[in-house]
Amino acid sequence: MSLLQVERLSKSYKALQVLKQVHLEVKPEERHVIIGPNGAGKTTLFHCITGVVPMNEGIVRIHGQDVSRMPSHTRVSAGMARTFQKNNLFGKLTIEENLHLAITACKPYRNRLFKPLNQYRDMMEEAEELLTQWNLWERRKRVVNELSYGEQRLLEIMLAIASKPRILLLDEPTSGMSPAETIQTTKLIQGLPRSISLLVIEHDMEVVFSIADRITVLHHGEVFLTGSPDEISGDERVKAIYFGGGAREHAQA
Repeated sequence: MSLLQVERLSKSYKALQVLKQVHLEVKPEERHVIIGPNGAGKTTLFHCITGVVPMNEGIVRIHGQDVSRMPSHTRVSAGMARTFQKNNLFGKLTIEENLHLAITACKPYRNRLFKPLNQYRDMMEEAEELLTQWNLWERRKRVVNELSYGEQRLLEIMLAIASKPRILLLDEPTSGMSPAETIQTTKLIQGLPRSISLLVIEHDMEVVFSIADRITVLHHGEVFLTGSPDEISGDERVKAIYFGGGAREHAQA
């Protein structure tokens, strides 16, 4: 069974049709990457899958459960988490405080907090474990606004993982990063446990081919082609549209 199934998903804004009958699936443990030019509808697709914006038509299933009409926060409890193209952090809070909020949002007591957060032992233990795993324990008191852009992007991925998702959607995780930060983020994504399936929008082809098990090419709001990295890099139509003829050499570099 596919972990994520998207069927016949369409989205329009008045006369502008952004997505047209999109079919997509992500298998358990899979790293699935979506590529396409600006305006192809990639981020809108993420918004519809996660419930940030309503779709006009289609079905979204997580592990067979129809979540098409669920609000965005409810899909988190069904096993879905995401990052955004632009950071979505509390800049005036510390790394640790941002993480506490992310973990608490998934707890059954999130709507009845009658004592300070540091008195909830389970939340504090989970936070310490994540901060240690991500080599942030010594820096946990740093205010987010003091971090570099790349560090903030990495923090956002950690906060998404804090919800213990089955599937994690990453929207342009290396966008705006320096080459060194891109390398660091790519290694981090490669090192995520396979128990978390990934659906990633990415524009950097070196990153795409280094993390993808399968690739979907989105073009003018429609699925142009889905296949393995070798199939995508070897397709003459994809080369002509996106890679200028150098995809195979790039993929093998």
